[in-house]
Amino acid sequence: MFKKFNLGSGEFKKQGYVNVDFYSKMEPDVRHDLNIFPYPFGDNEFEQIEADHVLEHLIDPFRVMRELHRISSNNAIIIIHVPHFSRGFTHSDHKRGFDVSFPLYFNPNFQGGYQGIEFGHIKTRLRWFSQPYLKQTVFPKPLYYLGTLVGKILDVLANISPYLCSRIWCFWVGGFEEIGFVLRTRKL
Repeated sequence: MFKKFNLGSGEFKKQGYVNVDFYSKMEPDVRHDLNIFPYPFGDNEFEQIEADHVLEHLIDPFRVMRELHRISSNNAIIIIHVPHFSRGFTHSDHKRGFDVSFPLYFNPNFQGGYQGIEFGHIKTRLRWFSQPYLKQTVFPKPLYYLGTLVGKILDVLANISPYLCSRIWCFWVGGFEEIGFVLRTRKL
């Protein structure tokens, strides 16, 4: 059976996933403090893991990634969405922003800080107007639709080269709210 894991589900549980969180009012499938290791799952248990705006809240994201590597099967897909360091909106509990270099730390050829676990890098994507499921609950409809439209245009341009955008022109458009990574677990 194809097992999927939703790390830090919060108020947005996903059907067909094992939803894990500690503070959620939505009663996750498993209540666990994600800063406490090991997570209550076996080795090689999940074929897909999603972490949607949770790593930035945790104390040690590299340790979390080591734990995700442990509980994911070989060739599992890991989908991560986190705030880009240039973000225009933030949350007071965020401990950091991320940039395009994050996947490099899981490449054994990266001499600048390889973390000892390997994930293959499939894709990096910037988003100017992220988390629409949340924004539509707080923005007036015209502003929400305008943000969505402008975001789609900027996203197309930014993702021609996320590396160039992340370093240069992201500041010209008020920052990007989100950077996403698709990784593949590699185990010997």
